[in-house]
Amino acid sequence: MSVSEIALAEGQTNSGRGGEFRRGLAASTPVLLGIIPYALVLGAQAAQKGLSVVEVPLMTGLNFAGGSEFAAIQLWTSPPHILLIAAITLLVNSRHFLMGAALAPFIRHLPKRQVFPALFLMCDESWAVGLADAQRRAAAGMRPGFSLPFYLGAGLPFYLAWVAFTTCGAALGPVLGDVERYGFAMAFPAVFLVLLRGMWKGFAAARPWLVSLTVAALTYLVVPGAWYVAAGALSGLVAAWFLAGDK
Repeated sequence: MSVSEIALAEGQTNSGRGGEFRRGLAASTPVLLGIIPYALVLGAQAAQKGLSVVEVPLMTGLNFAGGSEFAAIQLWTSPPHILLIAAITLLVNSRHFLMGAALAPFIRHLPKRQVFPALFLMCDESWAVGLADAQRRAAAGMRPGFSLPFYLGAGLPFYLAWVAFTTCGAALGPVLGDVERYGFAMAFPAVFLVLLRGMWKGFAAARPWLVSLTVAALTYLVVPGAWYVAAGALSGLVAAWFLAGDK
């Protein structure tokens, strides 16, 4: 066990639920600030498609998955094609199957009354922060590795900020006009680069990511729709399987 792992274990053993919640909040704050710009973009785009200030928080609060919400807004017409939007939403959100599977070994000890709310709060950002912390705790010898208060401290602010700032975007959208001209859309890839850096474990471990990225990019260029999401996820999973024993 390294010195940093020992310090992590000792510090977290001495902190209660409130301390763990605050630790999760502190860990997620840098990424949390990054989601605000593209939450405003989504809210403004939804308002321009005709959704009201009441309908936008209903959409973002009940679905809570930014990628599929952007896809749904791009496909929104009057009247909306419900089946098409539902199918694309399912396709874009299919990555959550893999995210949940990665998190499952760390939360299997929790009762379902705690697991289901935790999974509802699972977005790309809260998943990455929560999984990285659980892996560090497990490496430091802490049992259980998954800290539910930490995860709630990381995930709940994401949820509240997402709903609040998409609503603000919907309210300000008619005034701001095309918000993408301000460069807010760059926050989306920037946040994911930060998450990628936090999970980086060397090139060998990153090879499935590279396969997933390549396949997703090629699929995006040649196949219409959101099939690149499923293609990237499945190719990454297959690559991870075949490269698991290759050091």
